Amino acid sequence: MKIYTRTGDDGDTGLFGAGRVSKDHLRVDAYGQVDELNAAIGLAIALDPRTFCRELLETVQRDLFTIGAELATPDAAKLAKALQGPPIGIEQVTALEGAIDRYETQVPPLKQFVLPGGVPKAAALHLARTVCRRAERAVVRFERKDQTGGRSSVVPYLNRLSDLLFVLARVANHAAGASEIVW
Repeated sequence: MKIYTRTGDDGDTGLFGAGRVSKDHLRVDAYGQVDELNAAIGLAIALDPRTFCRELLETVQRDLFTIGAELATPDAAKLAKALQGPPIGIEQVTALEGAIDRYETQVPPLKQFVLPGGVPKAAALHLARTVCRRAERAVVRFERKDQTGGRSSVVPYLNRLSDLLFVLARVANHAAGASEIVW
């Protein structure tokens, strides 16, 4: 099978089990931005130290694939068959909160805003955080237009994930001995 199909050359794309829509459709924008977030996290994982939070971040990547499938599949029956497990729910949101609580104890409390940057691992995590916020806004726009509902945990998940990425960036800098630059 070839990677290219030419079916999107006219500016539309296929949804999983539900026809075709324009590539600038809010649904496509939302799952595309979640895909970009997943790639940004992949970049952060690839940077040294590669073992830093690897298992946690790979779990997040799997969750993001689930979210992408949820966003790309308007037919709930087909979604249930396509997912490798349950859709994103409160359990995954709570897991992110637990991770935030665990890692936040490793850095001093914040008293000011910090500039994004530091060691490459931290800078990549800060970049992933901003991509996460953009993906969250795209999902909110889509869900406000889409009246079918059923994705109530996706926005809270992305909201918590951006917080986790911020905390992990701080931890990465702290672990490397890099001082944070305050604003």
